[in-house]
Amino acid sequence: MKIRARILVADDHEGMRERVHNLLGSHFEVVAVVSDGQAAVDATVRLKPDLVLLDILMPKMDGIRAAQELKRQRHGVKVVFLSVQQDQEFVAAAFESGATAYVFKSRMHSDLVWAIDRALAGEVFVSPGAER
Repeated sequence: MKIRARILVADDHEGMRERVHNLLGSHFEVVAVVSDGQAAVDATVRLKPDLVLLDILMPKMDGIRAAQELKRQRHGVKVVFLSVQQDQEFVAAAFESGATAYVFKSRMHSDLVWAIDRALAGEVFVSPGAER
């Protein structure tokens, strides 16, 4: 039996959290779903997921700062961003913060599982239409 990767999801919109959980649940083990960046960092320390999926704009601590904190704490967790933000500045900031992949929410159904698989394999992924 193949061991499923453990994923933590952070997004401030309840409906999006539910959609992401439903999409990922058949491919990965979703260990937690949280609503802000600080909760993502705290849950990562506690649950030690293989990958953290972050939105960018969230309360308490945004996704960029959460990724920077995870990198600073040297958890070794992979980070993937799922965001409506398609501007080059956001994509660049995500990768500078330690992300391995960046998926537009508009392409979630076609790109997200693939992007997570690539990130877990140590490869970079960006949804088409953005440049890194």
